[in-house]
Amino acid sequence: MKKWKTISSEYFYKTPFGNLRKDKCELPNGAVINDYFINEYSDWVNAIVVTQENKIVLVEQYRYAGNDIFFEIPAGKIEENESCEEGILREVREETGFTSMTRPIKLGEFMVNPATQNNKVITYLIMDAFKEFEQDLDETENINVHLFDYDNLGDLLRTNQIKTQLFTANAYFMAKDFLAEKLLDNK
Repeated sequence: MKKWKTISSEYFYKTPFGNLRKDKCELPNGAVINDYFINEYSDWVNAIVVTQENKIVLVEQYRYAGNDIFFEIPAGKIEENESCEEGILREVREETGFTSMTRPIKLGEFMVNPATQNNKVITYLIMDAFKEFEQDLDETENINVHLFDYDNLGDLLRTNQIKTQLFTANAYFMAKDFLAEKLLDNK
């Protein structure tokens, strides 16, 4: 399979949050798409955070585009000159006040929506977390921290007993698989 050729690009807008770009593309078969829109966003990190008591740390916040309140795992953009690992540790500390002496485990790196977006999400698992700090939120953030039983969260997700987004559900089931494999390896 061959890649498409970019003939031209123009920006409709650029903001600190993201950019909207329109490309003219030529497909390998010669067909031309005059108006292919790309949303440019920063990469972000998220993490399943499990406490020493086997609780999962979720943040509750209102999401304007979804017009509802959601339970999510801690997440955010990577800041300039920051590694992904440093970024997720900072985001967890700022949003929840939790930290860990255990290094984050990278579970995966995925494109968010490669049809129309250029960013990816890097997902981590943070074990043995404990509360050490107060939240340090931006003025636009209003976040409540909740602890759920780690083993029961899958049932809550599958039965829609809590509202969440795809990235939280995906990260949880990835972490659950990772930990199950680790347990089998240790037997």
